[in-house]
Amino acid sequence: MHVGLNLPVMVPGLDRHAILEWSRRIDSGPFSSLCAGERVNFPNPEILVTLSAAAAVTERVKIVPTVFVVPLHPPVLLAKRIATLDVLSGGRVVLGVGVGAREDDFVAAGAVFDNKKFTRMQAHVALMRRIWAGVHIVAGADRPTEPLPMQLGGPEVLVGALAAPSIRRAASWADGITGFSFGPSADEVRFAWETARTAWRTAGREQGPRLTTSFWYALGPDARRQLDEYLCRYLNFMGAGAAGAIAPMVRTTSAAALRDALTMLADLGTDEVFLVPTTADPDDVHRVADIVA
Repeated sequence: MHVGLNLPVMVPGLDRHAILEWSRRIDSGPFSSLCAGERVNFPNPEILVTLSAAAAVTERVKIVPTVFVVPLHPPVLLAKRIATLDVLSGGRVVLGVGVGAREDDFVAAGAVFDNKKFTRMQAHVALMRRIWAGVHIVAGADRPTEPLPMQLGGPEVLVGALAAPSIRRAASWADGITGFSFGPSADEVRFAWETARTAWRTAGREQGPRLTTSFWYALGPDARRQLDEYLCRYLNFMGAGAAGAIAPMVRTTSAAALRDALTMLADLGTDEVFLVPTTADPDDVHRVADIVA
């Protein structure tokens, strides 16, 4: 099982120095990927600009948006931006896509928040893949929409699917899924992986799904307080009391607990884990590296 590490983009106080320092340290550590998630109506840096900066100062790790909320974006522009990121990174992009659950992000972006988001996402990804394959999408145009990505046909696409219906719908067109587990919970992850493997077989896919997931962690003497403050800030869109209800589920607040969680996920056949930090301190990269190594 590979282990990637998110930039702490949802933590206050992240600046140029911290972003570049985290990126360089992740690239020089035992990590497989450098990741970042997307929010709009939130005090976090924009995902594509941030990952472009990370791509420019790294050479080895995969660059993984986890996830782009596809219905927030015009698909042609998003295809061009992802292709450009793939060029800048030298073909290291793995694309996580999702539909988003925060209505305020859609309002801020002027996008439609309804129950057809998954259908639109699937159609947008299909169009993006046509663009990445060099298909002319504008009649009479001299050239296709460029640049083409470094990876032939475009990057691997992982769908941010948590519920069984979404996982089954992804089986017809995605390369895998990228989940999230609060605990992380063995039962929850096992169910998702079994659902995905069955769905891929039912869809007649020769290759099984790539199975990736994420979870929050905190280390150090103030780990519990750090994690609880993070959850209270990040989950405020869910209303008062949400963070307090979820916090007891999140148990990765020590080196031993983090190690146990990684072992459990490896035993379940997870392909890659994207760890989500709850501090902007770059020294956290070394703390996690010691555990992962």
